Amino acid sequence: MKKIRQGKKGIKIQFVIAFVITAVIPILLVNIVYYYHTSKLVQQNVESMTRANLEQVKVSLDVWLDSYEDILFQVYTDDNIVELVDKINAGEDVANNRKMLRKTLRGLFYTKDYVKSISIITESGELVFYDQLTASTTQTSWLDSMALSQEELYEEISSDNKTHLFSTGEKTVFGSNSCYLFHIGHRIIDYRNVKKKCGVVMVSIDEKLLEEVCSAPAENGLNFIVDGEGILVSCANSEEVGSGIFTGAAGEEEKKSAFQRTAERTRLLGDGELSVYSVYDEKTGWEIVRATNQNELLRELHRQQKILGLIMLLSLLAVLPMMEKFKKSVEKQKNAEIAALEAQINPHFLYNTLDTISWMAIDRDEYEISNMIATLARILRYGISDSNGIVKIKDEIDWLKQYIFLQQTKLKNSFECHINVEPELMEIPIHKLLLQPFIENAILHGFEGVDRAHRLQMDMKREGEFIKIEIEDNGCGISDEIVQEMNQGIFRKTEDKNHIGMENAITRLYMYYGEKTKVTIGSRPGEGTLIRIWIPVREAVNSDESGSGRG
Repeated sequence: MKKIRQGKKGIKIQFVIAFVITAVIPILLVNIVYYYHTSKLVQQNVESMTRANLEQVKVSLDVWLDSYEDILFQVYTDDNIVELVDKINAGEDVANNRKMLRKTLRGLFYTKDYVKSISIITESGELVFYDQLTASTTQTSWLDSMALSQEELYEEISSDNKTHLFSTGEKTVFGSNSCYLFHIGHRIIDYRNVKKKCGVVMVSIDEKLLEEVCSAPAENGLNFIVDGEGILVSCANSEEVGSGIFTGAAGEEEKKSAFQRTAERTRLLGDGELSVYSVYDEKTGWEIVRATNQNELLRELHRQQKILGLIMLLSLLAVLPMMEKFKKSVEKQKNAEIAALEAQINPHFLYNTLDTISWMAIDRDEYEISNMIATLARILRYGISDSNGIVKIKDEIDWLKQYIFLQQTKLKNSFECHINVEPELMEIPIHKLLLQPFIENAILHGFEGVDRAHRLQMDMKREGEFIKIEIEDNGCGISDEIVQEMNQGIFRKTEDKNHIGMENAITRLYMYYGEKTKVTIGSRPGEGTLIRIWIPVREAVNSDESGSGRG
């Protein structure tokens, strides 16, 4: 019996040894090799993705700056502006001409987000501007933060026919308003005498634009921008914006060290050694930098590998019955995770798809298409999220500008659009998506068959206890019979036109604000249409308070 027990014990030991040699050791070796191979792949993929991220930021930056150069172009080629500047240079009724020039600049001010000031320096030394931060006619928000004087700026910009880019300067502070600004400038051109020097124009832009361009694809990392002189042009959560982080003569290693120190001081990437990559943007002369902390990623990978190895070892020691049970458990957990992911994917599927299409467009150098898709994604995100919610008027106007930009691109800039809103209205709450159907109706139906230049204008101002909104186009107009029916709440659907969007918008207005709201439609066939909307301010405030608890 003793020998039998010893024999059984020996067989058991041999079985365990064989099991360890044939199963446990190979699995552990595979796990080790897999770990190091995966670590190497992760590092390579991180570097590849980082460089792709930088190229994406570079393309986005150039596209956005091109769109702001359009505002600059509208100013320095405008014959009316040239005429007013010439009169100021000649000393002709300077005060009145300054006032008219400032009014013209104000009309261009709200055509693009993040514009904080539009300024003109004349050959005679006059400074005329419209500035959002100061609301002053005598003191700009940006000039004192510049390294160059007004005379030096004029000489530099007027020296050629190029667009000049000025990096972010010191923080601009006026009362409770503060921001960092960067600037683009160009000399004013009189095409009757292109060599004549009459003035220069400067557009001052909020550095928050650069932060948005940098941060959009920057998960698990930090993007920032530095110019050729070592000035930190843009960086999220940094008080060093506008200051130098290295000298213009610094070498590559010195620059890299400066980039690492800058990223560390933001405290956004945690402790550990940072990996820094950069790409040079030929258009701006700026360097776009991305810093990532890979230590945490590798530590997490190592931790996961240990857990995986332990699970595999315990599973093997449990032998076949336990393996089968474990297999069923894993499958069940996997199905639960898939179900959870499927439940979560719907709100993001559309945006991720649009982002993929945008990247495909960029790969084919179709930057206009990419810009349209990115704008469409922002429009959809705003519209889908709590479509009956309440926002500030400035948010609704910003979204409306995105929609108009998309329509202008789609229709190849076949119409002009101007939006004028009294600044004191910007913080007043309003229900979302109320105005877009009226704008859309004018664009899609109002301009049909009209050969003259298409113009669309929206004005919003305070009128007593009401917000008065006027939306006017110079399109084909609507017949008197249909206008009369629409003012009575009757919206007929014809073969070629459908005003259901306007009908729904008007119905929503009365639902939200009651009988105190008012909508009138006026039109002259062949000349255009004017829609007037009155929303009670008090009701708008009450709506905000009642809806403040909604997500």
